[in-house]
Amino acid sequence: MSAIRLLPPELINQIAAGEVIERPSSVVKELVENSLDAGAGRIEVDIEAGGSRLIRVRDDGGGIASGELPLAVASHATSKIGSFDDLEHVASMGFRGEALASVSSVSRFALTSRARGQDAAFRIEVDGGRLQTARPAQHPAGTSVEVRDLFYNVPARRKFLRAERTEFAHIDDLLKSLALARGTVEFRLSHNGRPVRVWKAAGDEQAALQRVAEVLGEEFPAQSLRIDHAMAGLHLSGWVGLPTASRAQADAQYFYVNGRLVRDRIVAHAVRQAYADVLFHGRHAAFVLYLRLDPAGVDVNVHPAKHEVRFREQRLVHDFLFRTLHEALAQTRAGQRADASPAAGEPHAAPAPSPMAWPGQSSQSRLNLGVRDAPLAGYAALLGEAPPASGGAAPMPDAYPGEAPPLGFAIAQLKNIFVLAENAQGLVLVDMHAAHERITYERLKTARACSNLRSQMLLVPLSVAVSAREAAAAEEHADALADWGLELSRSGPSTVVVRRIPALLEGADVGQLSRDVLAELAQHGSSRRLQELENELLSTMACHGSVRAGRRLTLPEMNALLREMEATERSGQCNHGRPTWTQLSLAELDKLFLRGR
Repeated sequence: MSAIRLLPPELINQIAAGEVIERPSSVVKELVENSLDAGAGRIEVDIEAGGSRLIRVRDDGGGIASGELPLAVASHATSKIGSFDDLEHVASMGFRGEALASVSSVSRFALTSRARGQDAAFRIEVDGGRLQTARPAQHPAGTSVEVRDLFYNVPARRKFLRAERTEFAHIDDLLKSLALARGTVEFRLSHNGRPVRVWKAAGDEQAALQRVAEVLGEEFPAQSLRIDHAMAGLHLSGWVGLPTASRAQADAQYFYVNGRLVRDRIVAHAVRQAYADVLFHGRHAAFVLYLRLDPAGVDVNVHPAKHEVRFREQRLVHDFLFRTLHEALAQTRAGQRADASPAAGEPHAAPAPSPMAWPGQSSQSRLNLGVRDAPLAGYAALLGEAPPASGGAAPMPDAYPGEAPPLGFAIAQLKNIFVLAENAQGLVLVDMHAAHERITYERLKTARACSNLRSQMLLVPLSVAVSAREAAAAEEHADALADWGLELSRSGPSTVVVRRIPALLEGADVGQLSRDVLAELAQHGSSRRLQELENELLSTMACHGSVRAGRRLTLPEMNALLREMEATERSGQCNHGRPTWTQLSLAELDKLFLRGR
């Protein structure tokens, strides 16, 4: 091997560029984030040839003083931090002072800036890392950065660039995420001289929601819940899509921590658990969420491109996200208008009505098609068959006493599968088995929560091999596990012994159950695996205990089903995430029959 020596600055910057500058969109990210840190209210991004020929970012921010321009492209020179304490409380998008030095080392680079209060602008150019002398230029207050011929001096990197359309698509996606992060900033994007995107600055919540609609689709606002909740120094706001707005891919998930878009396994796990009861298998939630917390509570210096963060209180953040989203989704009920104006701190949806009497339904009547209403000691009793509700067909009332119920009144049954109802908007169609399955499932969960949890001693204690980290988690969380009826004790560096399990999970694979629970505890500090397994069992019980397709219902039974749907949490979807109802408005019906044309 050759002797140890210092690397030349140009090579150092090119190595850094290999970490930070993956493709043209990486350059756009660094430049736009600098503009945001400079307090820009308007940012223009001009792209040519997908960014390989030209990337130009202009802003109206604070600008750079002429004497500081050479420092702006020097490695590890920044105005954003100056001490270790600043690094512990990073509030800016950038902070390492590597971006411009890295970009200028692999491109033909020019920076023109005029600081606010200065009479003239100045321009510097860097060609492959070689800095030229600053000279006067014409420019309004703010900064323009031009990056030409990206990777022209690193041919191996240039060969890995994709087609022009692909590279521009990455830039477009990036600008969408930044536009969602800063609603008060105007963004403009053009490609090859043609305007592509214009996001006007949003002055209020309605305008901010309109920007969300431009990114996630015009139908998203009507199919989302408004989130605004604070607790223990954490504040979560934004919009989460209803299960009916789920997608086949996780391409509409935007999560921001103190304004920074991040990908985090703690966040992903909490969101996935919150949607577990309402999302169809293989579907992904859509959301735009903003988490605010003390900058000292999150480490943003864990990834070269700043895509990831590390929370100092991971369990607190995980549980806060899960509970906030879980409770918001639990309040959704069939018949709600998702576009209703929310109260402060409440989900973006109309409040569900309480069960009440309507014409043709006694105030004491309840749906009773397979699960008894009274709390019973055993789960077998909860599945006992009950006689169908009695009574003849009740006619539609001529006038509603006040506002009509959200799902209206039943008018017929189709093929003994679907309930047809009329409400103020038009026609409602209900899958009666899916709807009653959700009602039954929620009642079983309530009964389960109200009853004492029984555990069952294993005849022969089972030794389970786990990792050392998981064995430590068994020790640390022994009391919490015992509360769920799972008794584990550490018997070695990588071994635990199982002595008790929840009685409800008799017959489960005890070894795999223990490993799943401990893996979640070791990774996230908490586990819902036991509850999820119980819920899976209750879901199966609810399916078998619900009214089956093919059964003829009377109108009172149908109306009772509609009222129960309106009063039951998560009743818009069955236990498997499939929709339980749909609405056809009068306008849609008119369109079907070409009325008014």
